[in-house]
Amino acid sequence: MNVKRGHTILLGGIGGDSHSVGLSILRQSLLMNNYRVHYMGTQNRLEDFIQVAGLANVVMISSMDGHSRYYLREFPKLLRERNSAHTLWYLGGNLHIGNGSGYEKYFLELGFNRVFVKFVDVCTVLQTLERDLKDVTPMPECSSLMGKLQPSRIYLPSPVTDDVLASDVFERDRCEVLESWKTGYRAKDFYANAEFLSRQPSFAAAQALVNAGRAPAMIQPRSGVALPDQQLSLFKAFKRVGVQVLSYQVDSLTRNNNYAGVEEALRENGMAGNMTINGFPVVNHGVPCLQRIISEVSVPLQTRHSTRDPRLLAEISYAGGVTSFEGGAICYNVPYYKDYPLDESIKAWQYVDRLTGLYYERFGIRLDREFFGTLTATLIPPSLAIVVNILEALLAIRQGVRCVSLGYAEQGHRIQDIAAMRMLRCLMEEIIRRLGYHDVQVNTVFQQYMAAFPESQARAEELIHQSAITASLSGATRVIVKTPAEASGIPGLEDNLRGISLAMSGVAAAHTPIDETRVAEECVIIRREVEAILDSVLLCGGGSVAQGIVEGFRRGFLDIPFSPSIYNRGAVMTARDRDGAVRFLSFGNLQVEPEVQEFHRSKMSERRAGGLLSEKQNYLLVEQDVLQIPRGLYERWPFSL
Repeated sequence: MNVKRGHTILLGGIGGDSHSVGLSILRQSLLMNNYRVHYMGTQNRLEDFIQVAGLANVVMISSMDGHSRYYLREFPKLLRERNSAHTLWYLGGNLHIGNGSGYEKYFLELGFNRVFVKFVDVCTVLQTLERDLKDVTPMPECSSLMGKLQPSRIYLPSPVTDDVLASDVFERDRCEVLESWKTGYRAKDFYANAEFLSRQPSFAAAQALVNAGRAPAMIQPRSGVALPDQQLSLFKAFKRVGVQVLSYQVDSLTRNNNYAGVEEALRENGMAGNMTINGFPVVNHGVPCLQRIISEVSVPLQTRHSTRDPRLLAEISYAGGVTSFEGGAICYNVPYYKDYPLDESIKAWQYVDRLTGLYYERFGIRLDREFFGTLTATLIPPSLAIVVNILEALLAIRQGVRCVSLGYAEQGHRIQDIAAMRMLRCLMEEIIRRLGYHDVQVNTVFQQYMAAFPESQARAEELIHQSAITASLSGATRVIVKTPAEASGIPGLEDNLRGISLAMSGVAAAHTPIDETRVAEECVIIRREVEAILDSVLLCGGGSVAQGIVEGFRRGFLDIPFSPSIYNRGAVMTARDRDGAVRFLSFGNLQVEPEVQEFHRSKMSERRAGGLLSEKQNYLLVEQDVLQIPRGLYERWPFSL
């Protein structure tokens, strides 16, 4: 490239969106091409960009949750006030719920110079920058000023413990939680909630049948739409084709506890007849609405979300008949939020876990708690997913939870994925037995490939079908299903039904021979990594799981690839080996024994032997691997059969 060097790029995500993988890759690509990049991470306000835009040649804003119009409605006004005529504005991502067709013009008219409404690769962005900046003078460097605008890591002595939340503390907090939004009061009566819950289909009971070998792995679609009748229609359609468990997928405004924003969006979009909320706003619709839905659909229901403060959402969900609640202090913090201190997150989730435990202790209602071991979804090594699941499950069990579901995201190497799922259950059961718990139900959840999907319909369908085979061969309790439309927009009813059909056929066809020798070899590597990382976390916490999590992230003993969190070091780097299995390019400060580290170095050296990349160009390997699937640059799915 002949572009002038030293141009300044301001890069970040806006609004409630937490997608950070693409931003991470773009950031590294810009740096490698000698741009000065001031990276703001995810979840910024428009004002955050506006106030420093004058120091940049280009401002790049990513918005992936479909709420761009909401986040950017003040853009023309703020742009006029700042009068940064020399700055170019780029916008990209999933800008509107649906396929985004026609919205390029809308955002260009708002004042953006470049708008990308669909997936765009890094090369295209770099070529566009080269053209746009060909005759532009680089802005002077203002690193000190830019640096002051970024949040800093704050590590204070953490008061978090593993102790069971005291009754008086819980009751005090519960009053505050239920009064935090106007629908909360309908969940106040614990006994009435329990009486209703006791009559609802049980998530735990449905999973127990699978674990006992009396039913195949359950297929679970994601679904979340704005209005109750629409949500009920989806549920009924899924039930008609044989789906046994269902879930509310919560919208991104609720995930950020912006209930006032949901109320405004429901009102405005309802009047316009064009609903743009990207999920089901459980809190705003409230307890009576949820009770009506489950009474009509009569299927075990779950709430799936990634909410910053999950307490009110859990209260309303349980009172409304939901018998499974997803999330945890790590999995719904470090992959989703930029500056959420871990001790605060742990305390919020201890409330949820204590609430869950009290329903069991007082009323015998076994509610399921699922942990999102998917994390950032892309190139996640099995050992990190398993460690996070175990840590969060231990925190939950301590608060009285007696049914845990451990999640793992398919990475695409069948041998490794099967080994990961087996070790996930095996290690969890070993640990709880050693701790003396004999009444905890352990389930495993296989998330079909969660990163960027192939654009080809045929390849997407192959992935879903083959993924379900892998899930069934791994002994998964549940399979969270994708749809063939993942690459093109938010799936509709027919897309979901097609995904369900493909997954069900995959589970039924799961008779593929497995190379058990190779699975066993992967199990050995995974076990050694998990035990080393887990021991280091517990040791640095003095035996306390909660303290170990906080201190472990501070020291880099826990480190999640592609995380947007400022409390995550981001030193761990991963990529695929020659056969497609996920390996460590860099361990950062993970406390893994040298022999295991050498195993990974050897695997990645084998991969490099066929190419021209050096270790200094590791991030090009990562970019290739992240974009391999959406570009269709692979022979078959999964990579190993």
